[in-house]
Amino acid sequence: MGLMLLMPGFSARAQVYADRSIQLDKYLVPVTTPTATPDAQGFLGRWLLLEPISKPNRSNTVFVDSYIREVFGQQYFKGQLGDVLPKDGDKVKMTVEYQPPVNLQGGRPMGFGMEPPKYEQKKVTLKWHAFDSKMPNVKLFRFATNLTEDRYGVIFWAVTVVNCEEDIPNVRLAVGSNSASMWWVNGEEAVILSGDRRRVMDDCASPRLTLKKGRNVIWGAVINGPGMSDFCCRFIDEAGNPVKNITLSTK
Repeated sequence: MGLMLLMPGFSARAQVYADRSIQLDKYLVPVTTPTATPDAQGFLGRWLLLEPISKPNRSNTVFVDSYIREVFGQQYFKGQLGDVLPKDGDKVKMTVEYQPPVNLQGGRPMGFGMEPPKYEQKKVTLKWHAFDSKMPNVKLFRFATNLTEDRYGVIFWAVTVVNCEEDIPNVRLAVGSNSASMWWVNGEEAVILSGDRRRVMDDCASPRLTLKKGRNVIWGAVINGPGMSDFCCRFIDEAGNPVKNITLSTK
């Protein structure tokens, strides 16, 4: 990732704050149309993304099923996992575990092998952003780097709407994420990816489900410690082929 140079009159903290040198539009662009379609491989690229929630974890080995179920089971904002989606630009107030920005002078997190610091509670305001991904995977790390100092030890929430002209039975939600994640379809848990993992296409898939005619709400939550964060997801049929006869929206 790009590094901010220490200029006269700036503290070391300036080096680790949001890095505007990252060209976010290489990865994500603001939504400008009412609907979008999956890409050629069926990946869902339109998402509402919440700015990262600070959740300090100095290792990804803690991401067992019980841990991520507990963390994602907390109520972070009104309407979480509901049918009524936030709007682009909506703000959420919450209290998080504040962690000082990591030292990025070496181009990667430094100091993670030292004694863990004590974290303080801090009130923050986070904002929702409606984006279309220019890649099959959604680059959460680049999203975070461009906006905030919280890019490691974080939770990302994402939501989109899949619109269908008719019921589509016997499909699976196939997901890959870096690192652990959970996904819900119409309020029901669909798939969980636990452990310290890299994002791999179709890494885990849900049991068979039916995308109903009309509007289907897909929620996802991704947690990571000292590493990059991203995800990719799509629906596949019984033969493993991508489902494409759908549209995507954020309403």
